[in-house]
Amino acid sequence: MQSVLTTLKTVESEQVGIIIYSTKHQEVVCSFNPDLIVPLASAAKVVIGYCITNWVERGLFHWSDLIEDFQLDKDENSAVLFPHIQGRTSLSLGDLVEVMIACHDSKAADNIVQFCGGWEKVNTEINSSYKHINLSSNPRDVENKGRISEVLSVLKAIFEGYHRHPQLWLPVMNGLVRPQDHFEGIPNHMLNHMSGGFESLVVDIGILGEFHQHPLLYVLGANNLPNRYTNTLSDERIVESMKLMYNEYNIQRKKDDIRREGNELQTS
Repeated sequence: MQSVLTTLKTVESEQVGIIIYSTKHQEVVCSFNPDLIVPLASAAKVVIGYCITNWVERGLFHWSDLIEDFQLDKDENSAVLFPHIQGRTSLSLGDLVEVMIACHDSKAADNIVQFCGGWEKVNTEINSSYKHINLSSNPRDVENKGRISEVLSVLKAIFEGYHRHPQLWLPVMNGLVRPQDHFEGIPNHMLNHMSGGFESLVVDIGILGEFHQHPLLYVLGANNLPNRYTNTLSDERIVESMKLMYNEYNIQRKKDDIRREGNELQTS
């Protein structure tokens, strides 16, 4: 993972961090500034999904609960990704969680949170385990933030929860596997993630690799960047880091394939 770090350190900011977890070895295999706190922007919606799923698991809510008169953000792309729900007057909690994550939809997020008791209740639930994560209705709010290491713990809980109880975690995972942005050189189905960012910051959390072949879980964030709308160098460095991470994953996967083929020959 040294090549990933080397490239990421060329980003034009002193506030850059990344943490990568290997599901194969069940340990962190790369960590740089893991205590960095970054505004979460739209990526906070994954944390909201995590919180609601925990409540569904405890029986406080059900994915089939109907949310009446929900709203969707017309500036997001639900009309493209979910044309069949346009004009609906009610939607199930599970379906709206999926839309919220897939479309980065803040209006859907607020509908979900208000239905479940409000933002203070959500933050109290999150803070019981993660002291440095705070969520707000406005994704641009500077208090909508989280520590990189804690956000990785949330992602790890989602991934492991899905493998233990896929139906429970399906709304969150259905949203996460429909990213809005793709990187050339990484097959779309190999990168299931949610990114967020503004002029001077970027955050990306995701699952890199085949779900059934020990993918890598990662959280990457950078603050105080030169204006990303006029200076693309930092974004280019971050994308290059992602490609290098994918190369590392491919090396691991090829070794696993060779080992598996060897075992099959020995038993045949």
